[in-house]
Parts: sequence; structure tokens; C-alpha cells
Amino acid sequence: MPSPRDILRRSPKILSPVARAYSRRLRQFGNDPRGVFWQNKEYQFRRFQILSSIVAPEDRSGNISIHDFGCGYGALFEYLVDSPLMTNSQYLGTDMSADMISAARAKITDPRARFLHHLRAVDEADYTFVSGTFNMHLGQDEKEWEAYVKASLQQLWANTKKGMAFNMLRDDADYIYDGLFYINGYDLFDFCASHLSPNVTIQNDHPLPDWTLFVRREKQ
Repeated sequence: MPSPRDILRRSPKILSPVARAYSRRLRQFGNDPRGVFWQNKEYQFRRFQILSSIVAPEDRSGNISIHDFGCGYGALFEYLVDSPLMTNSQYLGTDMSADMISAARAKITDPRARFLHHLRAVDEADYTFVSGTFNMHLGQDEKEWEAYVKASLQQLWANTKKGMAFNMLRDDADYIYDGLFYINGYDLFDFCASHLSPNVTIQNDHPLPDWTLFVRREKQ
């Protein structure tokens, strides 16, 4: 089994078909939930609400840093922009698609936000959010994709100071679509508990087809 470092070294090759798919989708639908393969804005924002619930009570008045891994055109920042937790806070959006980053930079000029074309975390943040980023593998080998997901989670966690929240498609979802990656959330829970932090919680987000996992540095 390749090491996480080896998997991440191969990530440009693993991710290039997915990045191209997102660029095509953006050209087709623009800055719209459909442009990042979400069903609609309601479900997109519901996911953001769930992920951002990891922020500790003492941090909800701001002065924090946020990393949005797989930021697309910056929809999470738009969701958070008027929230108290963005008071004197900093947001970094990272995405594998250069076209997505260009779209985000053109649309969002708020000085609290910056956008970076990259395949991994390059700066530390208090909180890391990952919404749908690992859902689409376009028919690639599922074991390799799962290894990439886990290696990426480890790298993100190493650059997270307080908490990380991410969602994945449930393997018992009502509909299973070709090209998407579905996983047993409790197997992923065990991985997080053994490789990231023992302070992990999981929830089934029905009617969304998601698991959401919350990983924290300490009890909150």
C-alpha cells in the first residue's frame, strides 16, 4: 500500500480528470450550485450550515481563520460573509481547478478572502471545511481514490489547529450514480479516530445523501 506521501505526490495525475470536469461544468453553468455539481442552492447552503456548526462557541464572534478545501467559486464565503464568525476573520479558499479559482477571484473582492490554486493545504487554519470535494472520482479505481481521500484528510488535519468538518456520500444513499464515490461513514469514523484525533463525531444528514464528520483537537 503506497504511503500517504506517495499518494499525494501522485495527486495531480489522480485529480486531473476531475479538475477538467469541473472546468467544463463551470463553463456550462457559471457561478451556480450546478456549476460545482450540486443539486440546488438550498442543499448547498444546508451543507454549509452543517459544516460550520463545528465552530466552537467562543469562536463564533470571529477572529478566526478558515480553510475551505475545494472552494469552487467561493460559495461558502458568500454563505459566511455576513456571519458574526467572519468578524476580523480570514478565509482561504483552495481548489484544484484554476478556472474555479479565477471565477472566485473575479466575483469576490472582500479583503478577508483569498483564493489559491493548489491540491493541498499550504497554510494553517483554525478550522478546515471540506464540502463535497471528495465525492467525484469519475470511475477511477475506488481503492486508489479512497487512499487519496485519507491521505488528503491527514494532510489537511496536520494544518488544522482547532477542528475539521467534511462530508462524504453515504454508501446507503437512495440513489447511486456512476462516477461518484460512496463510503461507509463508520469505517471513515474509525480511520479518523485512529489517524487524526480520538475526538470525532459523525452524523447522517438525511435527506441529504451525506455523512458529515467532525474532527476536533480537544473536547469542546
